Amino acid sequence: MITRRSLLRGFTATAAGLWVPGAFAEALTQTPKQVEGPFYPVDLPLDTDNDLIVLNDSLNPSLGEVTHLSGRILDAKGEPIRNALVEIWQVDHKGVYLHKGSDGGERRDKNFQGFGRFLTGSTGEYYFRTIKPVSYPGRTPHIHVAVKLKGREKWTTQCYIKGEKQNARDGLLNYIKDDKQRAAVIVDFAPLKGSKTGELAARFDIVMGFTPAG
Repeated sequence: MITRRSLLRGFTATAAGLWVPGAFAEALTQTPKQVEGPFYPVDLPLDTDNDLIVLNDSLNPSLGEVTHLSGRILDAKGEPIRNALVEIWQVDHKGVYLHKGSDGGERRDKNFQGFGRFLTGSTGEYYFRTIKPVSYPGRTPHIHVAVKLKGREKWTTQCYIKGEKQNARDGLLNYIKDDKQRAAVIVDFAPLKGSKTGELAARFDIVMGFTPAG
């Protein structure tokens, strides 16, 4: 029997199999750091796993375009970083955050987790099942991503959609002046091969600007 958790484990294992140690390290561009923003959850949901579509084992999934977001956390040399706690948070399909200060809180999709966590293993791989981000007033669609490592301050950035017209007018995205670094946070949300329900897949590798000691 295929369960929700076995599906998530299987997708992670498949993505991890694509990783090759040190591959293309010479071509890596450091991922730019961006502001955390005002909507990091004040009160975390009871469910903080890496599946934002379903709360616990609810039978009612959230609305939106299901997206499989994965990637690697790498150091400055292109080597994977293990035991990195990756967090994401974003608006639901109506443009509302899981935050008391978010506009339109009364419309928030109660079936969307809004926040998730994943701890990387030896390959540095992370994986989330979420929805394709949508815009809200003043911002182009994006997903906030934080990386927490023992002994270091929390590091945050944002992930954007390739081809999104609003990107050209987004102040935070265009504050990144280096073309390669700006391109590094814009990723393709492409149809997931073999999906019969229109699911998407997005790959967002994060290159940290340091090499862990030891």
